[in-house]
Amino acid sequence: MNKVEIFWDPKGFELDSIGANKFERASDGDTPYVSIAIRMLSIDTPELHYPGNAKPSNQDGKLARLAEWIQQGKAPISDDLAATLHPRLVTGSAGTLQENQGKQAKREFSRIVTERITRPNGKQRNIFLCAADEHFDQYGRLLAYVSPAYTPEEIENMSRWERMTFNLQMVQEGWAASLPIYPSLPKHSDLVMLQKAGQLAFDERRGIWGDPLTLAGYEFRMCVKLFEVTEKLISEKSVSSAERHGWISRYCVDMTTREIFYPEEYYRVAPYNRIFIWPKDVTEAVGRLNLIAG
Repeated sequence: MNKVEIFWDPKGFELDSIGANKFERASDGDTPYVSIAIRMLSIDTPELHYPGNAKPSNQDGKLARLAEWIQQGKAPISDDLAATLHPRLVTGSAGTLQENQGKQAKREFSRIVTERITRPNGKQRNIFLCAADEHFDQYGRLLAYVSPAYTPEEIENMSRWERMTFNLQMVQEGWAASLPIYPSLPKHSDLVMLQKAGQLAFDERRGIWGDPLTLAGYEFRMCVKLFEVTEKLISEKSVSSAERHGWISRYCVDMTTREIFYPEEYYRVAPYNRIFIWPKDVTEAVGRLNLIAG
């Protein structure tokens, strides 16, 4: 296995606000229970609904058309990334594959949660949440690692792999691509586990990696945005520079070498070695993680 060179030791936080969420019940006069959506950190499963609530399969024709535009040199994409994505778009079923994999990922997630929270006596465990330094995403979802809640006695007799988070297990079983994004990174020991699980799933062609035409969820979303931008350019509509290049914006770091690459060069890093950084965080991340140019 490659050695993970990125060291990160997040402090976590005390959750003092969860925004506007549905009231569920109250256990007493000062303890309300509310519902809240959770975005599991550092992973990305195939989409079931994108863009918005639309089915990914609706994008089949558009992505096939995008493949033609890429081949004709009409899309604002580098030649090397175009060569990487074109075979996966030209099939005419890229959206359908994404949707089918999304359905399977959802089934597998439901299965592993049910299996792991069910005690031998049939009763259910509580869920343990470890939230990130960055509290919420842009949609108001709590960013967290999720696992069954084990007792201290159980933890003493379990390895770290046996009590892994659901996040990590989805990567290990191949139904999620790893997607750690700075600054919401796992601590070094967990990052090592994430890298090992991701490489094992990729090398053994588990889950989504069993199909060579797979687009990771973030790649699918990226290609949908690229289609929209290219369509505007071809129609000679006004497109700002920010919009022209906004379909791909996160820088990519190889966690095994500390090399940082421009957004359109993310493909140069193996899927299981990728750490992503938003442009606004690049300067800080380069210093804090001691990154080097790729």
